[in-house]
Amino acid sequence: MGANKYRLTEEEVRNSLDPALFDFPHTGKLDVLDQVIGQDRAVRAISFGIGIESPGYHLYAMGPPGTGKSTTIRKFLEKKASTQKVPDDWCYVYNFSDPDYPRALRLPAGRGHQLRDDINQMIDRFRTIIPKVFQKKEYNSARQTIQEKYLERQRKLLSQLEARANKKALKLIQTPQGITIVPVKDGEPLTPEELEQLDDQEKKKVKENQQHLQQELQEILRKVQKLEIKARKEIQELDKQSIRYAVEQTFEELKNSYGENKPVANYLTAVEENLLENIAQLKKDFGQDQDSESIPGTAQLINKAQKFQPDHLERYKINLLVDNSKLHGAPVILEENPTLDNLIGRIEHQAQMGALITNYQMIKAGALHQANGGYLLLEAKDLLSKKSSWPALKRALKNKRIKIENPSRSQGVISTQSLNPEAIPLNVKVFLIGDSRIYYLLYSLDDDFQEIFKVKADFARDMIRNQETAYQYAQFIATICAEQDLKHFTPTGVARLIEESSRMVSQQNYLTTRFGEIVDLIQQASYWAEQNGKKLVDAEQVDYALRELTYRSDRLEELVQRMIEESTILITTTGAKIGQINGISYLSLGDYAFGKPSRISCTTHVGKAGVVNIERETKLGGKIHNKGVMILTGYLGGRYAEDFPLALSARIAFEQQYSSVDGDSASSAELYALLSSLSGYPLRQDLAVTGSVNQNGQVQAIGGVNQKIEGFFKTCQIRGLSGSQGVIIPRSNVKNLCLRDEVRDAVSTDKFHIYAVDTVDQGISLLTGKEAGVRQSNGKFPAGTVNRAVVDRLRELAEKVKNYDQETRDNQQDEEQQDNG
Repeated sequence: MGANKYRLTEEEVRNSLDPALFDFPHTGKLDVLDQVIGQDRAVRAISFGIGIESPGYHLYAMGPPGTGKSTTIRKFLEKKASTQKVPDDWCYVYNFSDPDYPRALRLPAGRGHQLRDDINQMIDRFRTIIPKVFQKKEYNSARQTIQEKYLERQRKLLSQLEARANKKALKLIQTPQGITIVPVKDGEPLTPEELEQLDDQEKKKVKENQQHLQQELQEILRKVQKLEIKARKEIQELDKQSIRYAVEQTFEELKNSYGENKPVANYLTAVEENLLENIAQLKKDFGQDQDSESIPGTAQLINKAQKFQPDHLERYKINLLVDNSKLHGAPVILEENPTLDNLIGRIEHQAQMGALITNYQMIKAGALHQANGGYLLLEAKDLLSKKSSWPALKRALKNKRIKIENPSRSQGVISTQSLNPEAIPLNVKVFLIGDSRIYYLLYSLDDDFQEIFKVKADFARDMIRNQETAYQYAQFIATICAEQDLKHFTPTGVARLIEESSRMVSQQNYLTTRFGEIVDLIQQASYWAEQNGKKLVDAEQVDYALRELTYRSDRLEELVQRMIEESTILITTTGAKIGQINGISYLSLGDYAFGKPSRISCTTHVGKAGVVNIERETKLGGKIHNKGVMILTGYLGGRYAEDFPLALSARIAFEQQYSSVDGDSASSAELYALLSSLSGYPLRQDLAVTGSVNQNGQVQAIGGVNQKIEGFFKTCQIRGLSGSQGVIIPRSNVKNLCLRDEVRDAVSTDKFHIYAVDTVDQGISLLTGKEAGVRQSNGKFPAGTVNRAVVDRLRELAEKVKNYDQETRDNQQDEEQQDNG
C-alpha cells in the first residue's frame, strides 16, 4: 500500500563523514587549537562582560556540564589579564593606637614583599644593635653619672634631716616599712620600757619632736620622689637618645625608600615612635634591665605592670596579605571551595593558657583578596551550598570592599579575642559558572542577583556541523592528544569521532559542544589503540572504544532483551493483532540510555467513559503522558464525530508496566491501537511505533529516537530479522538519526526498515495495509478505508448508547405508570 514512499533510504539514516575531506595523514600534523569553537554567543558575552567597566556587570556563565565553560572563560581571562596592570600588594600592620583594629597598607606590586623583607631585616638588625647599646662603656658611664647625681642629692637631704634629729635626741632608722624616727640616749634607741620611765614632760617633748621631724621627713620623701622621677626621665632620655642614635640611620633609609607612599611612611614613623617609647620593654626582652636599687624606688622607674608581647619587636612585622610580585598581569583566580573563610579571608586563633588569642599577623587572605584587581571564577552550586558565602559575596560586590569578620560575632557567639581589620577596597570581576536552573532561580528569587550579575553567557550544547567545524574538531583532537600525550588520530578516526559527536546530540547536522565527553572518548580510543598495538587511532579503534564503553554499561538492557527472548516480557514481532501495537520506551540510567519495546493494547466498547488511560487510573502515568492520552479524545471528536455524539468507552494500557510512565512519545502508538480496536483492522506486529500526536492528527517529534530504534532492532535481531520488520518514526525526527552501524547496515540490505510519517493517516495505512481514507465532498470517508470503519463503529456505538438510553427512559416511564395505576 505504498509503504516504500515512507521508507527511509540508507543515505537518510546515516550521518557519515567522508574521511577524504581531511588532507592530513594524522592529527599530529595539525596546529593546536588556539580558539574556542562552537560558542560564538557565549564568547561575545564574555568579551562584553570583560570589557565593560560599569558597576554590576559581573557575569554568569550557564550551560550543560562539559561544554567548556570554565576552560573557555579562563582562556579569555588569562589572555585579557596578561595585558592588564598587575594590581597592588596589600598588607596588614599593627595599629599602635588601637591594636584591635589592624591597619591595611597598599603598595605597588612587589613592594609589599620588599617592605616585609626590609622590616624583617630591620628587626634582625635591632636585635643585634639594641643589646649592644646598653653594653657600651659610654652608656653605662653616663647612666652611672645620672644615678650618682641624684643619689648624692637624696643623701644630702637625708643627712640634713638626720643632723636635725640628732640635735633633738632622735635618730632615723630604716625598717622594712620605711624610715622611722625613734628617740635615743647616748646614741642608742630607747627601749619601750626606758621610754615609759620618762616623766610626762619629757614624753611630751619627745612626741612633739617626733611629729615635727616626721613632717620634715614626709617633705623630704616627696622631694626624693621628685628626684627619682627626674632620674628616671633623664635615664629614659639617655636610653632614647642612645637608641635613636643607633637606629635613626635605619629608619632614615626606610623612609627614603618608601617616602612616595604616605601611609607607609606614616607607619614607619609610628614604628620609630613606638620603639623609642617602649625602650624599657626592649631592655627587658633582651635581658638588659639594669635598673639600680641604689636609688630608693628606682625599681619602679619602669612600669612593669604594662603588658607586652614576649618580643616587642614582633609587632613591627608586616603581614603580607596579598603578594603580587610574581604576577604578569591581572590575577585570574578559580576558587574551588568557596567557604566564607576561603572567600573573604579569616582571622586565625591560637590557644594559650586555656584562652584563644589572635593578632594582626593571623589575618589570612581569601579569594577576593587574591583576585582583587583581576578576575574571580566560582562554581555557582558550590558557592550557594556554603553557609554565608553568597550573602558575603554580594555584600562585598555591592559595597566594593572586603571586610573580614569573625563569624561568631554575627552569630551571637562570644569569642575570647577578636579583631576588626580595616576593610580593603575591592575591584574585581566575578564569573559565576553554573546551569540554567540555578540562573533562573536566582534571577527570580534574588533581587540583588539581577543588579550584580547583568551579563549572561549562554553556552550552547551543540554547534553546526560543516566542513569548517569538522576541521576545527580535528584541531581540537590534535590539541588534546598533544596536551595529554595521547596517540594521534587518522582521518578515519577523526571522521568516526565526529559521527559519534553528532549522535551525542542526536542531530545529523550538528556536533556536541560537551567536549568533556569527547575528551573521554579520545582518551579511551587512545588506550585501546595502545592495547591493540596500533600507532595511530583509526575508525576501528574508536568503534572498539565505543563497544567497550557500551559493554561496561548495558547490563540492564541485556537483561531486558533476555526477558523478551524468553517471553517473560511479551513482545510480538510477527503477524497482526487488533488493538495491539509495539511501542518503545526510552530509559536513561545516567551514563547509559536504551530503548525498551513495550506492548500497548486497547479495548473499546459501548459506554460514555471516553478514552481511559489505565496508567492514569492506577497513578502510574505522569502528567505529560496523561495529557497525550487526553489528546486522543480530542482527535476522535474532531476527526470523526462531526454529526453525532462521541459515545464510547476505551481502555488503553502499557502491558507489563509496573513503574511510572511519562512523556507523550507513545501517544501516536496509543492512537493507532485505538483506531485498530474501533475499525477492526489488525496492526502489524513486526513494526514498532514512536511519536507524539496532536489533535489534528499530525505526528510530532520525540526524543531518544536512535535508542528507541536500536532497542526494537535488537529484539528483532534476537528473534531473527525477517526483512519486514522496522520502526515508524515522525518525519521531523529524520534529521536526528545517528544510528549504530549494525542498524544502518540492516537498513541498507533491506533486513530492517525505518518509516517516517507526518500524519496519523500515513501511519495507520502502514500498520494496517489499508488506505486511511480522505473525507469526500459528501462528508464521508470512502468505503473500505480505516477512517470509514472507525466512523461506522463510533456511529454504531453512539446509536447503541442512544437506544439504550431511550429504552431505559421507556422502562422508567412504564414503571412509574404501573406505580401510579
